[in-house]
Amino acid sequence: MGESLLFSPLTLRELTFKNRLWVAPMAQYSATRAGVPTDWHLAHLGGMARGGAGLVMCEATAVLPEGRICLTDTGIWSDEQVEAFARINRFVVEQGSIPGIQLAHAGRKGSTQIPTVGRDALTSEEGGWQTVAPSAIAYHGLPAPAAMSVRQIADTVAAYAAAAARAVRAGFQVVEIHAAHGYLMNEFLSPLGNTRTDSYGGSFDNRTRLLHEVVAAIREVLPEGVPLFVRLSATDWAEGGWDIADTARLCRKLDGTGVDLIDVSSGGMVAHQKITVGPGYQVPFARAAREASSLPVAAVGLITEAVQAEQVLVDGAADAVMFGRQLLREPHWPFRAAVELKSEMRWPGPYRSARYRGSIP
Repeated sequence: MGESLLFSPLTLRELTFKNRLWVAPMAQYSATRAGVPTDWHLAHLGGMARGGAGLVMCEATAVLPEGRICLTDTGIWSDEQVEAFARINRFVVEQGSIPGIQLAHAGRKGSTQIPTVGRDALTSEEGGWQTVAPSAIAYHGLPAPAAMSVRQIADTVAAYAAAAARAVRAGFQVVEIHAAHGYLMNEFLSPLGNTRTDSYGGSFDNRTRLLHEVVAAIREVLPEGVPLFVRLSATDWAEGGWDIADTARLCRKLDGTGVDLIDVSSGGMVAHQKITVGPGYQVPFARAAREASSLPVAAVGLITEAVQAEQVLVDGAADAVMFGRQLLREPHWPFRAAVELKSEMRWPGPYRSARYRGSIP
């Protein structure tokens, strides 16, 4: 069999991914109330690794208790969480995959019910907390956050660095900063969430300052060989918000700062966004980000077919493809994709008797 681009290796720093078919971070809302991952995460992430993905990216994981979306988000602020993740990551590595973690702070979109239950804000009796954001602008249907002080911003930068150090101790080999989907980092970037008049608001350079500080703080504690990713919302899909030109400009600014890949998504900043959805609808954003700098990019967004994913790479729109819902539906889908693209994949020993023979029916 020939080698497709999707099943070719990719090296970033000292790390080589066996293929470019990667697991996107997907919130599971299944941790304990102490933010500790459970057996669900072992089965979920371990199953993705067993299925052959080159990178298994853990869900958005809070760097602080008040950085959670809801009470059952995973966290990485305690030793107990480190120990639980280490168990999971050992299994992921044993399957030949690379474990990654997305570090996050929910900002004004935190302190809500578990999304499978509802979207309302938690009451204090339910364990809710005062959310924070760059400015005291409420997200649709949620209470107004408190505008962060400069001291709180500095403490948050330190929390990201401490979380990254814990992530390495837990066995994660890739760290990603979540700066998309309307959460804290995205709130600082977007004029729709940031109306500050100090050094963290107003101009493009001021609104991107926090992200640069977090990148520098994390890079300071990461081993040289550990890649650092940044997930961006390429556009807010709303008038007056962050757009693809801003994303291209930011990619150029991040080039050379210690960031190794841009994970390109979009939306989530405001409820009145107007998104045009269709197969591969975010791939043009990935291409624009890739063309703006020398940084590699990953593409996401309704990519569900092997040939479709291969074409993204052949066309030069991205360097890797992240899959979400498709892998929830079929955690072992990479094996099917490999056959469709006439590529070899190593099956786990206990599953080899089930290998596909010839074409897929």
